[in-house]
Amino acid sequence: MLILLPPSEGKRRAGARRRPVDLAGLSFPALTSARLAVGDALATLSAREDASAVLGVGASLDAEVRANVDLWTLPAAPAAQVYSGVLYEALDLASMDAAGRRRAARALLVISALWGAVRLTDRIPAYRLSMTVDLPGVGPLARFWRPHLDPVLGPQVTRGVVVDCRSAPYQQAWPCTAPERTVQIRVLGKDSGTAVSHMAKHTRGLVARALCTRSGSTPRTPEQLAAAVGEEFEVALTQPRNSRSPWTLAVTQP
Repeated sequence: MLILLPPSEGKRRAGARRRPVDLAGLSFPALTSARLAVGDALATLSAREDASAVLGVGASLDAEVRANVDLWTLPAAPAAQVYSGVLYEALDLASMDAAGRRRAARALLVISALWGAVRLTDRIPAYRLSMTVDLPGVGPLARFWRPHLDPVLGPQVTRGVVVDCRSAPYQQAWPCTAPERTVQIRVLGKDSGTAVSHMAKHTRGLVARALCTRSGSTPRTPEQLAAAVGEEFEVALTQPRNSRSPWTLAVTQP
């Protein structure tokens, strides 16, 4: 089983005494040259007066944008500690028992605008960059990453089910190469029964946590995944319209 996550916009800075990122030590070292290209372009942009506007963030985040200038020397920590948004709060990796953390380390994969793809155990610095950005010197990031991620991540999905908890821009960066075994998580409002965006990330984090902490066998098909998630949530599984489309699992907010 592979669980695809987006990064969070909110990030915690690592302690000042931590070492900077070691690109050679990150998962998927074949992405190193692409990571360098994006990181260097981001650092260059972040020194410009219009950096916040290009990155699509408000003036209140100017300090975070300026910190990108020192990207390669900033202290780094495991991604599980750096990503701090509502999805990761719901996932709550730190509170899992040892078995749950081992499953999470194997199953969880973050698709990132800066790193391409990282495991939650990979050490990274806090940064400010979204997959929706058209990065000067690189171009639209979703389009940039796709040819780099296909050959690296394709071998990760040779068997088992893929649980896609990403938002659309991150799905565009790497549409999974096994749609017949891929299940996109869609969140429905508890009362409305319609798709929601508010707190959808929270529910996806809860789903990821449930899959990492359950004691049963690992789901290997979309139907088995629906049964596993259905142990804790109200769910409805929808088959794809064609062989190139993924399955959809609608999960009602708890």
